[in-house]
Amino acid sequence: MTAGTGPLAGVRVVELAGLGPGPFAGMLLGDLGADVLVVDRVGAESIVGLGALGRGKRSVGVDLRSPEGVEVLLRLVEGADVLVDVYRPGVAERLGFGPDVCHARNERLVYGRLTGFGQDGPLASRAGHDLGYLASSGALDPLGRAGGPPSAPINVLADFAGGGELLVVGVLAALVERATSGKGQVIDAAMVDGSALLLAPFYAGRHGGGWGPRGTNLLDGAAPFYDVYECADGRWLAVGAIEPQFYAALVAGLGLADELDLAAQYDEATWPATKARIAEVVRTRTRDEWAEVYAGVDACVEAVVETAEAPTHPHHVARDTFVWRDGNPEPGPAPRFDRTPAARESTAPETGVAALASWGFTDAEVAALSEAGTVA
Repeated sequence: MTAGTGPLAGVRVVELAGLGPGPFAGMLLGDLGADVLVVDRVGAESIVGLGALGRGKRSVGVDLRSPEGVEVLLRLVEGADVLVDVYRPGVAERLGFGPDVCHARNERLVYGRLTGFGQDGPLASRAGHDLGYLASSGALDPLGRAGGPPSAPINVLADFAGGGELLVVGVLAALVERATSGKGQVIDAAMVDGSALLLAPFYAGRHGGGWGPRGTNLLDGAAPFYDVYECADGRWLAVGAIEPQFYAALVAGLGLADELDLAAQYDEATWPATKARIAEVVRTRTRDEWAEVYAGVDACVEAVVETAEAPTHPHHVARDTFVWRDGNPEPGPAPRFDRTPAARESTAPETGVAALASWGFTDAEVAALSEAGTVA
């Protein structure tokens, strides 16, 4: 990331190396212009320079199990605005860099803690992954088809949206508040909390009877006008024609205007037969043929773009949605800002002890720490 670009230009972030959601949070902050330094384990391969989650970052290996390594981290904390801690509850305190110690060095530090189950509660120390956090929060139960098991999504809901992105929301809010108070604070971002937030309207609906078991509702595949249909070529067409005018356009494009009763759109008794008829018609053409039928038509019908196709989709090309690095596509920084745009291209990653120089360490200090094996 080019220095001095993006709305977070000048904000310095120390990211303790971890999996998925932590690096994702660091990526988002870096995309917004923050200077992100990843503290890796000595001898471990750094995520920096290896893909989207490591873009725009610096990295240095530090032995956090040694007093000298902890002191290096605390030196970094003195000059940081944000620390991203991805360890289980109590680990940072045990190693000597918990919130109290860090705030004694820098009271303005925003100390972001990202865990699966949070800093307290009976599950706080329990190991887990995205699927388990969704299961524990109640967010997994409604995902899937009627009569079938809950469907395991890829690890984006709890890890990235409910975890990494939730932490970034907390960090940004704490930075805004710090402008008034002059003090940092500790953020407890739990993936179970974030998973629950993503389903905010549905808990009350399930409790009050307005939302039924999975696969039986308006927005989870029961309605014929809100589902995904297989095309002649084995690809898919996404139909989201909820409003009557969109449903009418859907039916017209299918050539079923004389067969389907538009007034019966919300009559659930008609849904199974209507869905079967739509599925039958959709299977007569390829995905791209259906895309052509609905091109320029407001029917809320879209071709399901395969992941490998997305970077070359005309809309994404026109908006420059994706960037290419080392021959691979990555979604570029989002959202977009008119006065302080984020950089679309990263500079070569700075890894190893050289990264310490830009954080105030002298050449002599770096040499001594390197020779002792404290940093690498």
